Amino acid sequence: MPRNPAHLHLAAALDGAGWHPAAWREPGARPADLFRAGYWADLAARAERGLLDLVTIEDSLGPQSSPFAGPDDRTDRVRGRLDAVLTAARIAPLTRHLGLVPVAVVTHTEPFHLSKAVATLDHVSTGRAGVQVRVSARVDEAAHFGRRELPRIPVAELDSPAGHALLRELFGEAADAVEVVRRLWDSWEDDAVIRDVATGRFVDRDKLHYIDFAGDRFSVKGPSITPRPPQGQPLVAALAHSAEPFRLVGTSADLGFVTPHDTAQAAETVAAIRTEQERAGRGGETVHVFGDLVVFLDVEPGRAAERRARLDAALDAPYRSDALVFAGTPAELADLLQDFATAGLTGFRLRPAELPYDLDAITGGLVPELQRRGVFRTEYAAGTLRGLLGLPRPASRYAAV
Repeated sequence: MPRNPAHLHLAAALDGAGWHPAAWREPGARPADLFRAGYWADLAARAERGLLDLVTIEDSLGPQSSPFAGPDDRTDRVRGRLDAVLTAARIAPLTRHLGLVPVAVVTHTEPFHLSKAVATLDHVSTGRAGVQVRVSARVDEAAHFGRRELPRIPVAELDSPAGHALLRELFGEAADAVEVVRRLWDSWEDDAVIRDVATGRFVDRDKLHYIDFAGDRFSVKGPSITPRPPQGQPLVAALAHSAEPFRLVGTSADLGFVTPHDTAQAAETVAAIRTEQERAGRGGETVHVFGDLVVFLDVEPGRAAERRARLDAALDAPYRSDALVFAGTPAELADLLQDFATAGLTGFRLRPAELPYDLDAITGGLVPELQRRGVFRTEYAAGTLRGLLGLPRPASRYAAV
């Protein structure tokens, strides 16, 4: 998997007013705009001015919650979201280079619906779409659909046999969903739409294919109703914390987001994903692994830590995250990212603690620092998201060779 290890990829994870639960209360926050398209278009424009590879847009099938396993009754934190895929489609025409990767929960979403939604996003963005697939183990979210019952397993017991069984089922289902989605993207050959007025043929029916997927969880005939996306296959990403999601990334994804807290853990995580990649027969393919960090970023030393402390004071307990929480200067963050990159990470997804403040600090402080060090681009050199990440455009598996 050859690449220049000095060249880093950067993404930003967009969520509400920022990843710190009290960020919406800051003077520079825009809580009144969180459910308006203009807010998300503005964030995307800021990310694109900083030459970032992509942004992800958070989503879920239930209100945000402090506990992992279910809803809470808090009213002092942001609750409610716009649909991530629809938001990405709305802002796509307002950007030119930035990759747009909304989150989609595959546990309760039919892969046929997801395939055409993301294919549409790829058409609207002219080849800059992706999707971050997510599973849901929440009982309250399953109750929205009424088609299945999930066992109520506390987070502390996910390492039990019952917890392992649930994770195997959910992530196995996610892998099947990704396979169906990818086959549907391939079900139209690139030149299936012919628009031949003379013969009255709009499509070449021989270049539309049944996918005939039949598995334990899905049975999908196909073909899609949406012509093949400009990228052929939009990017598939997943967040991974443990063995089952590591397997999903290695077998099914183009990009994995991981949450190491030091370089040793980063190296172990990358090795686990590479092992799964080899087992899946994908050893020759590029699968990116990005490290996630929550960032408080300020040019003035000590100010980021002070801002974090001020925000924490608004909570009933200090803010904790699955990812490493960084508070410091752009130079200090650049040092940390370069250190992490030695463990095999190919890029980083930064979660701005406060929006738009920390996003501007990333694009206006960190990016110039990385450029001065010669480890980040100075211009966009590709027109698609796959191109930005150095991923080839795959041929349709159903096209005649």
